[in-house]
Amino acid sequence: MATEAIRTPGSLASRPVYRPVNRGLERAFFGGMAILLCVVVIVGFAPTYFAAGMLRAPLPSPILHVHGAAFTLWMVLFLVQAALISAKRVKWHRSLGTIAFCLPPVMIVLGMWAALDALHRKVSIGPLDPAVSLSIPLLGISWFTVLIWAAWSTRRRPDAHKRLILLATIALTDAALGRLPWSRVGMSPAGGAVTGLGILVLLVVLYDLFALHRIHRSTMWAAPITFAVGALAVPIGMTPAWHAMARSLDSMVSRLY
Repeated sequence: MATEAIRTPGSLASRPVYRPVNRGLERAFFGGMAILLCVVVIVGFAPTYFAAGMLRAPLPSPILHVHGAAFTLWMVLFLVQAALISAKRVKWHRSLGTIAFCLPPVMIVLGMWAALDALHRKVSIGPLDPAVSLSIPLLGISWFTVLIWAAWSTRRRPDAHKRLILLATIALTDAALGRLPWSRVGMSPAGGAVTGLGILVLLVVLYDLFALHRIHRSTMWAAPITFAVGALAVPIGMTPAWHAMARSLDSMVSRLY
């Protein structure tokens, strides 16, 4: 059975203690999470994108077609990478991972562009005004940037890398979570999105506690911030400082159109 190093409290010179890691359980969890996140994205965007024919979908802006294709490709790669690990094709996983990491910079640019384009078109999410609506995708893609950089930095530490990649992808599902049919259970889209995000993040924490009997260091800092970014996006968007920034961004975008 494989092992994972953990350090016991004490002096800096303390020796690492190795706790057995159940690789079968690990592969099942991360593979299952990849499938779950893909299902969330497909169900959330089915009415307006997937079921509408993707490239033929009547989206209000051309950038959204490119944005949708790039983010869909990321979910496909995420699922394939999890499948390769489950199939014990580690070398294939690493080779594809080198190529896959060329996609996030494109996604970040497209995510920022799509968010600013929506602001320019005065898009409102539910009852929120355009400035507040901007906070959800802009803060989400900003946090994805941090997580994906951390995941790249820890690519030679699989235990940290896989958790950061998973949490980065969870952060991307916020828009899909808000489009799930929460009204059927008496919840608003905003409340449902925060609840769904909390459940997904909690699953990562619970897995750590069950598999490692502790919370992994990467999960310890990345999980709560991932939830906080999703939960606090709207309150942040309602502040005067955010509205002032949104006006400046809208003015800048208007000069480009």
